[in-house]
Amino acid sequence: MKDEDMQLALKMVANSISVEGEVDNDASIASPENSPKPLRKARVLDLNERRKQFRRTRSLNAPSPFQQFGPCGRIMKNSAVVMQIQDPASQRLTWYKPPLTVLVIKKVSDASVLAPFVQLVSWLLQAKNMVVWVESAVLDDALLNEDIQFRGIRDKLVTFKDGRDDLTDRIDFIVCLGGDGTLLYASLLFQQSVPPVMAFHLGSLGFLTPFRFDNFQEQLTNVLEGHAALTLRSRLRCVMHRKSEKRYEVKQAVELNAHASPASNSILVLNEVVIDRGPSPYLSNIDLFLDGKYITSVQGDGLIVSTPTGSTAYAVAAGASMIHPSVPAIMVTPICPHSLSFRPIVVPAGVELKISVSPDSRNTSWVSFDGRNRQEIFHGDSLRVTTSIYPVPSICAQDQISDWFASLADGLHWNVRKRQKCLDELSDLTASGSEETFDEIENIKLYDV
Repeated sequence: MKDEDMQLALKMVANSISVEGEVDNDASIASPENSPKPLRKARVLDLNERRKQFRRTRSLNAPSPFQQFGPCGRIMKNSAVVMQIQDPASQRLTWYKPPLTVLVIKKVSDASVLAPFVQLVSWLLQAKNMVVWVESAVLDDALLNEDIQFRGIRDKLVTFKDGRDDLTDRIDFIVCLGGDGTLLYASLLFQQSVPPVMAFHLGSLGFLTPFRFDNFQEQLTNVLEGHAALTLRSRLRCVMHRKSEKRYEVKQAVELNAHASPASNSILVLNEVVIDRGPSPYLSNIDLFLDGKYITSVQGDGLIVSTPTGSTAYAVAAGASMIHPSVPAIMVTPICPHSLSFRPIVVPAGVELKISVSPDSRNTSWVSFDGRNRQEIFHGDSLRVTTSIYPVPSICAQDQISDWFASLADGLHWNVRKRQKCLDELSDLTASGSEETFDEIENIKLYDV
């Protein structure tokens, strides 16, 4: 046993830390010269094992972050804590009861998705006896209604209308057929808790859709049996405060936020919130606050506030870094800033960003949420953005790391270049044992005809 292990064991005994449910009364006089009697070899080995677990729980991405730092340091208990950092490898899907209802979202206006959609829906209804939900507009597709197989199952589908029907607590499982837009649409439909999402790549880019449709029966069966890893994709909770709002309405929104319930004027986004200058020819002048403290003014075309999932969307096109979706963070990226030193920044997840039009700005600004709900921000209005407590549980085809780097390679051709050739001269030189230099070898090549 190492000396540091012995010292740790003695300190734990000195602080009255019991092993196997016992308390040592003589722990106050623990020292190398006067070791307490109850500290037997078996207990020291047990302490050594606990020390290994202790070291694991102190890692940054531990399943349960350790709250103690040394003999005295602690993290103050705070009832406002809304999230806990987890080890991504521990995020596995499990079902408390067998899933019965599934929502199938398909890419609109794409004839290539119709055949896979019919195959999937038929299999879920007949082989798995599940209740299948689809958007009501799907049943109005003329090409889809020409399919004989679909007409046989059309009446068995349950429909809903976006913006009118509430799907909260009605759906156990979501299947997306198409591109990344289908997953963004699924996120928009569920403004609170989101069911697990399985996305099949039938679109163009496919950053968020890791599954291939070739053997969908086998893959879906594995997921329905609970054999899958999850990537918890964080979302941003955005609340717009208008200058014209009454004071009690703003107070009510803050109180609802404290109770972890979304306010009526809030929206959750998966990719990013974009604030830009709109049709104005003038530079935007936007004030940025972080947890109530003024940070800077953005002068340029606008500002992108994105999640790690959205880092590979608009943010990376504006010069930001790419962040793995399991990293708890918020990205702040300026759009064409009128300053060479204004670089994108990453702030901790959970902080609140306040964005408003500067009082001396020549024009107003415009905001959009995942490319939707575009609206104008006037002088005196403010937008508050923070991390939502409702992530999107995206099901992995392999695991959290492999899926993400595969998407970078397929979607962006990340770090793809021609391979550098090896030095044949170096290998020949090493094999022959010659003492000639590389310059001499090059001279020989020049004069060798």
